[in-house]
Amino acid sequence: MEKYFEAFINAIIGTFNWTWKSIIFEVPWYTNYFWGLIIISLVVWGLEILFPWRKNQSIFRKDFWLDGFYMFFNFFLFAIAISGFYKVLGLLFGDLGIKQGSLSLLDLSPFPNWIQLIIFFLVLDFVQWFTHILLHRYAFLWKFHQIHHSVKEMGFAAHLRYHWMENVFYKPLKTFGVMILGGFEPEQAYVVHFFAIAIGHLNHSNIKITWGPFKYLLNNPVMHLYHHAHDLPEGKYGVNFGISLSLWDYIFKTNYIPEDSGTIVLGFEGDEKIPKSFWKQITYGLKKSKP
Repeated sequence: MEKYFEAFINAIIGTFNWTWKSIIFEVPWYTNYFWGLIIISLVVWGLEILFPWRKNQSIFRKDFWLDGFYMFFNFFLFAIAISGFYKVLGLLFGDLGIKQGSLSLLDLSPFPNWIQLIIFFLVLDFVQWFTHILLHRYAFLWKFHQIHHSVKEMGFAAHLRYHWMENVFYKPLKTFGVMILGGFEPEQAYVVHFFAIAIGHLNHSNIKITWGPFKYLLNNPVMHLYHHAHDLPEGKYGVNFGISLSLWDYIFKTNYIPEDSGTIVLGFEGDEKIPKSFWKQITYGLKKSKP
């Protein structure tokens, strides 16, 4: 038990120290998630200002500052708080003989690094796509995912407005995705991480991008806007579930783009019940709903 407690505390301290070192530029630039997030955000926001899709939408759109705070809360503050639990969970798995590659279905070690990264990216994106469907399909999970869908005007920062419980759901499945890949060096994953952030920011941005013929591969703002549409096709609990890739939606027929004006109403039925304050939103779904 002492081993787990020490690991819990050390993980929190270590994550805090790494975040602080990132802020003061004492980590390699290519692993600096703090300033990487800020730079990507400023670039995409700048593109929104220069090339707005919905020209009547304010530069500081509705809930701009709320979403901006969510970015730092989910990416750093909550990451520090939860790191101890993930470390303990990793130790428990290790004690049970379950570690990275222990459930390996594919050994990546014979492949060059760039092929390893592509396979890693494809596996993780599919896992996240599937998890995203679960968040819409089951009422218990949807209760938390509603926070993300309470966005009424889309902009880059809406990408990281989500309930902290989503981290709890995504992380184990993403970890499983890593565990089935043998011979992969996780240190290389920062490339995938920064790419996913950039694509996610663009998907939520006020920019009209379709990627031309690559729309069947990469997710885009036009496609993702319909994921946030208030009015969905009859009988559907969601469409366009892609995270970075649109590929899975086209393969499994969950794609839906009826037009590209960008003027649709966002949200969902009953979204007026979602609290407006950050503190009430992060506790939303944890209490039993009143009849």
